[in-house]
Amino acid sequence: MVRIGIIGIGFMGMTHYEAARKVNGAEVTAISTRNPAKLAGDWTSIQGNFGPRGGQVDLSSVKTYSDYHDLLADPDIDLVDICLPLDQHERVTLESIAAGKATLVEKAIALDVAAADRMVQAAQDAGQLLMVAHVLPFFPEFAFAADAIMSGKYGKLRAAHFRRMISPPDWSDDMADISKTGGPGIDLHIHDTHFIGWVCGTPRGVSSRGIMEGGYAQYLDTQYLFDDPELTVSCTSGGISAAGMPFAHGFEIYLERATLLYDFATLGSEPTLNRPLTVVHDDGSVEEPTLEGDDEWCAAFTAELQVAVDAVQSGDEPRLLSGALARDALKLCYHEAASIESGRPVSMNGD
Repeated sequence: MVRIGIIGIGFMGMTHYEAARKVNGAEVTAISTRNPAKLAGDWTSIQGNFGPRGGQVDLSSVKTYSDYHDLLADPDIDLVDICLPLDQHERVTLESIAAGKATLVEKAIALDVAAADRMVQAAQDAGQLLMVAHVLPFFPEFAFAADAIMSGKYGKLRAAHFRRMISPPDWSDDMADISKTGGPGIDLHIHDTHFIGWVCGTPRGVSSRGIMEGGYAQYLDTQYLFDDPELTVSCTSGGISAAGMPFAHGFEIYLERATLLYDFATLGSEPTLNRPLTVVHDDGSVEEPTLEGDDEWCAAFTAELQVAVDAVQSGDEPRLLSGALARDALKLCYHEAASIESGRPVSMNGD
């Protein structure tokens, strides 16, 4: 049994706690938060941009620590799950690695690339697992798309467009502070750069237009430049939607023998599936494939945590959660911001 200790009980910490209930071979045995009410099980103040609001939680069988250092020192914790604001990721992750713990940290890996480099290097030097919780590939629609692209079942990828939008994130002070999150161009958009890096590899450069605020991208539209001159991959992402659309994402993916479509949004307070995952075949037929997984709001996070737990048990780093892949996704975000500011394409090699 892998014993999980969660540091940080905000919306994502609550999500991981709920998701862990269905993970095989693991359980949450400790949490840490500075908030006395949350330590007592009152999570009613927690609210995110999807899923339910927090409620009353029975923590009678869970160790509770007001100081996360006590959780790191607990010999009965096998996997430390860090769900703190982005600006705290490096410090606490390095402390967790130094404490000899396998570590899972929420995306993005860090606020800047130099910090991400230090985290990846520390894990390598210590021989410890460092995993970064990028959940997007575990959503059924994106898992289907990744398999379709990487397996070649519908032929070669020709073009893809991804979209991810939110309204300004005002559901917590931490999320609204771009100095702590890097703004939507990092905290939100990194879902896309990670997924694109996973299924397409790292591009040789980017060409972006967008809106910069406080040194960070608030909105961007990017073309990813690959060695294959015919491969056309783009993404639109940002935090400028009106409040009535707090979240939206989707894709159009063009393969040699099929086109994949998906479009979801929250409109008002209602989840709205504008276009379920659809496969348009080159013979003219249209299919809505049956997707694996259940409908629980945190199911993708359960699948993500299962991979992390399996890695702790095997000792093998899963590439989908690897620190190096997460760091490269962060690099892409910063290169996109540099392209916006310069008005020119930016090479990933700096030339």
